[in-house]
Amino acid sequence: MINLPLGQKIWVPWMRRSIQLALLAEGSTSPNPLVGSIILDSSGSLVGEGFHSGAGNPHAEIEALAQAGKKSVDGTIVVTLEPCCHQGLTPPCTEAIIKAGLKRVVVGMVDPDPRVSGNGISRLKDSGLEVIEGVLSQECEAINREFSFRVRHGRPWGILKWAMSLDGRLGLPNGQSKWITDLPARNSVHQIRSKCDAVIVGGGTVRCDNPLLTSRGKSDIEPLRVIFSRSLNLPKDAKLWDTKIARTIIAYGPEANESFFSDLPDGLEKLRLNTNDPSELLGSLAKKGCNKILWECGPHLATSAIEANCVQELVVFISPKLLGGKSSMSPLNSFGFESISSTYKLQHSFLEQKGEDLCWRLLF
Repeated sequence: MINLPLGQKIWVPWMRRSIQLALLAEGSTSPNPLVGSIILDSSGSLVGEGFHSGAGNPHAEIEALAQAGKKSVDGTIVVTLEPCCHQGLTPPCTEAIIKAGLKRVVVGMVDPDPRVSGNGISRLKDSGLEVIEGVLSQECEAINREFSFRVRHGRPWGILKWAMSLDGRLGLPNGQSKWITDLPARNSVHQIRSKCDAVIVGGGTVRCDNPLLTSRGKSDIEPLRVIFSRSLNLPKDAKLWDTKIARTIIAYGPEANESFFSDLPDGLEKLRLNTNDPSELLGSLAKKGCNKILWECGPHLATSAIEANCVQELVVFISPKLLGGKSSMSPLNSFGFESISSTYKLQHSFLEQKGEDLCWRLLF
């Protein structure tokens, strides 16, 4: 049941359509949010719709207004996110809405960006427009969970992913790990990557697995590939050095040997950090426009990322295989817990079957 005042319920179908439009650009808008919008003329007929496709491109409201033209006069605009009221890469949407002669604005959620955050709504109200707020607010907030998290915390939303056997192993004692999960699960990983702004691995993963870390063509914009290394003890022939298919950043701490860079090809980006703290890395990635990142790292870095509060979500693929062995690989190192009551307790989010494997999503 949708618990809304009677006057708001009529806008629910139109807000759902706006959400659908917003999701057409999932994975492509960072550092901006996902936004969809529709315009109804004075008789309530749909005359325009649009979505924000990427930073620097027209906002959803502008796309919808362009399609509606003069039919927007005395009409209603429905938009998932509060219209902006500041000059960024594009002009403020509030002024375009006012100029278009609309009489009503239906807003899903307030923009958490302090440059807007209620100011857009106030600007519209002060100009005489009726503003209806909070229609499907939870759904609108859900599609922009990662954007809101970055704005409020100064770092991207972190997802930690691993694939393991039913007995919790990443591989055999001899290091063999390909493939624990089957093709449907691996395709799902590529899909997850396609919706993230960056994928992070440690030096150990580069040395052992020599990964490519792309979406395998599932996204027109491949995620930024980030290697987080303390020492820069990395192979000179890694697949990640080829930046024709995707950007690669090498992030490293203060004790790293920078002479490593002398023999590497051009095109690689360097990011020198003051510490080996994962939170400093994520702060830097937030400044580069990342809303959502994926940790695909080994146990040491995964444990450090969790302890630094740089993981908000787990995606665990579970294969119906038993690998066994006391020395087999585990997805995490010790947290140093001495009682069950002090351990991390996660919230179930979603469980789905992928071929013979399971994909379990959990939230911290």
